[in-house]
Amino acid sequence: MPDLFSPFTLKDVTLRNRIGMSPMTMYHSVDGKMDDYHLMYLGARAAGGFGLVIPEQVAIAPDGRTSVHCAGIWEDAQVEGHARVTAMIKKMGGVAGIQLGHTGRNGSEQPPWAGWGQISPDEPDGWQVRGPSDIPYGAPKRPFPVHPLSVEEIQQLHRQYADAARRAADAGYEWLEMHFAHGYLASSFFSPLANQRQDAYGGSLENRARFLLEALDAVRAVWPERLPLTMRLGSDDFHPDGVQFDEAVTAIGWMAEHGLDMADVSQGGNTDDMRDPIWNDPSAWVARAARVKREVGIPVATSWNLGVPANADAAVRSGDLDLVLLGRPALANPHWPVWAARELGHPEPFRLLPPDTAFWLENFRGHGPSIGWPEPAGVPAPNTVAEEAERITLAADSVPVPSVGAGD
Repeated sequence: MPDLFSPFTLKDVTLRNRIGMSPMTMYHSVDGKMDDYHLMYLGARAAGGFGLVIPEQVAIAPDGRTSVHCAGIWEDAQVEGHARVTAMIKKMGGVAGIQLGHTGRNGSEQPPWAGWGQISPDEPDGWQVRGPSDIPYGAPKRPFPVHPLSVEEIQQLHRQYADAARRAADAGYEWLEMHFAHGYLASSFFSPLANQRQDAYGGSLENRARFLLEALDAVRAVWPERLPLTMRLGSDDFHPDGVQFDEAVTAIGWMAEHGLDMADVSQGGNTDDMRDPIWNDPSAWVARAARVKREVGIPVATSWNLGVPANADAAVRSGDLDLVLLGRPALANPHWPVWAARELGHPEPFRLLPPDTAFWLENFRGHGPSIGWPEPAGVPAPNTVAEEAERITLAADSVPVPSVGAGD
């Protein structure tokens, strides 16, 4: 039976464990490029033991960014920065994934700490946002008009998806996720709250899924068959007039027929008027992901409220999830996998790390709690200095003496 720390193979790629870093928008790019910040930030999570490391959503076009500070891969000049990041992730033992997408009507925004409001297309850092229909997300956050995409513009976007996928392969990514969630462009095509088209891309579920399937086909045609192709789907708008989960399961079945290798289920994000969302539920999306796995028959992942190690491990052990994706827990603790392994009693938690780091941590001869890792829950602290001294002496007797030049 696999657990959270078991390897996971999809196509020709094997992750060292079932723990992935979920994409999160970080607002640190200039001209869409990745730089030393991304090398540090993403490399640290690979060095911290994450099996899969995925940067933020990477835009397929300049107007596909959330803000002017977000990453892209719409031109060849951006490949070099991505290649530096993928090389570092691989060097640290992780697999580099990329999430391709377009923000659609949710773009042209300020960073959250600057107000998170939409910027007028007349402002220097703003642009005309596009979507399936001329329906703004809604005031006061995103009040500006939306340009409804023509069929020719839709076809151009699908070519941009394919071009971005080619560049992603050139940059060394070995895992590609398509972002079809969170109110971004593909998610808005899928949702009747944002899509009121009267042509082949609107109306019925089949028509609302057409944009997604054609984007998937465009990428599948150029992305290496040996590498995983996955997607994150906005599978519930939590609104009676929005996407319903039953529809999502049907659409994922169609995507599997078009070559999808894994489904990452998430929320729709097409309205702030949500009814009974599941934000605060532990393991919020696990049961729904498990249903997709049962009914569609492909591996599944999700990323909501899985930062408690026992919950993440249980989702894998039960067979409900094949891969756990962590967003904020990865920000809070770059070494979350090691902390989780210690909490769950893994016999060799430091073996999740690169060999050099693992060696020095496994062979620490000092005061246990002073190593910098919190003692696992349920492990009592020593009551007296004498007891701690005795513990250190006994531990030291079983540890080889490190060579000269070792750090502490």
